[in-house]
Amino acid sequence: MAQKNLSIFERYLTIWVLFCIVGGIILGKLAPDVATALNDFSIYQVSIPIAVCLFFMMYPIMVKIDFSQVIKSAKTPKPVLLTLFINWAIKPFTMFGIAYFFLGYLFKDFLPGTEILANGEEVELWRSYIAGTILLGIAPCTAMVLMWSYLAKGNGGLTLVMVAINSLLMLAFYGPLGALLLNVNSMPVPWQTMLLSVSIYVAFPLIAGYFSRKYILRYKGINWFNERFLPWLNPISITALLITLLLLFSFKGELIINNPLTILWIAIPLFIQTIFIFAIGYFVLARWLKLSYQDAAPAALIGASNHFEVAIATAVIIFGLSSGAALATVVGVLIEVPLMLLLVSLCKRTSYLFENKP
Repeated sequence: MAQKNLSIFERYLTIWVLFCIVGGIILGKLAPDVATALNDFSIYQVSIPIAVCLFFMMYPIMVKIDFSQVIKSAKTPKPVLLTLFINWAIKPFTMFGIAYFFLGYLFKDFLPGTEILANGEEVELWRSYIAGTILLGIAPCTAMVLMWSYLAKGNGGLTLVMVAINSLLMLAFYGPLGALLLNVNSMPVPWQTMLLSVSIYVAFPLIAGYFSRKYILRYKGINWFNERFLPWLNPISITALLITLLLLFSFKGELIINNPLTILWIAIPLFIQTIFIFAIGYFVLARWLKLSYQDAAPAALIGASNHFEVAIATAVIIFGLSSGAALATVVGVLIEVPLMLLLVSLCKRTSYLFENKP
């Protein structure tokens, strides 16, 4: 495998997000009508500028997937089944339980107030924050986990297979799981909007990525794709994410200024959930299944990390750009990179626990 390094966007993503927080707050104070005007440029409640940004978040991720390798997963079923079990049978429900305990009980008094959602309904802010964590918990990472696997010296081919399968399963499971848990949280669930958001922000980039990848490989070849196209494309996803976050925080500036600990209260259950899911996958289930280290590391990492692009996209289109749910998904971005780098380091330090360590 060719030598890879985290780009300046990926390496310092947490810092860029902090800049977006500050920049968004300043924008909201100096020009409060700018972001509002952009968000109001919409069709059927879908903001056109935000939709464009979110598409360019997703497309660079989807175009990297080689779907021909999905067939090969039959040769290594245990790690694939492990990550699917964690992502769809454990993670959504532990996220809901942990978030509800902290945000709906322990920190509830620190999260006062209500907000008006995009559909006009009024809800308590703590419920909106829980909704955001739910959307994170049901979105398994299908992007930077490829880099986490590489840095941990995991099985790159297997990681790609798991990414492809999870991308496909999100089309089937993301909407129903989200609707189920959001209903339990007493949040309104517009089914049509949920299905539309998953279709636009997962299916459309997935189809575009598949056909453009097929075209490029046919006429330009794999070397041009890897050496010329991907290096040019890679920063686009993060750039689109940061633009979206800048708009998001232009709405949330007043809330952050008045409640500076809000970010911390949301981050705590997200942090605990990530560590908990990783520990179950890596130290318990992977060892019980007697996986090799090269298979155990990516299987655990893909379960621990979240597809925050999809979560942000869904929160924005369902609950609105200025919603507490959207803010909660952004907090997921804030803690994801440093926490996943910590878990990668932990994997490498504990590789001796598994067979076939690197």
